[in-house]
Amino acid sequence: MFSQTLRQPHRPRLIHQLPILGTVWRDIAREPDSIYYALVILLTALVLAVKTWGIVALALSALALVPVVFTCLLLITRG
Repeated sequence: MFSQTLRQPHRPRLIHQLPILGTVWRDIAREPDSIYYALVILLTALVLAVKTWGIVALALSALALVPVVFTCLLLITRG
């Protein structure tokens, strides 16, 4: 009988290869509390976008978050 061990591939994941998101993802993987810093950065970017482009930036960000909220609602209802 042969025993097979599952190995993780040595190549990095696609998200780790992206310039900005890969760095943020690695930091979050190392230090879970850094997710709060990322959320503050995203909120600051949203505020600056609203200051620059007005209500259009707010509407587009709300439109982009519709699938996220819909998925959260489905997960809540499934238990």
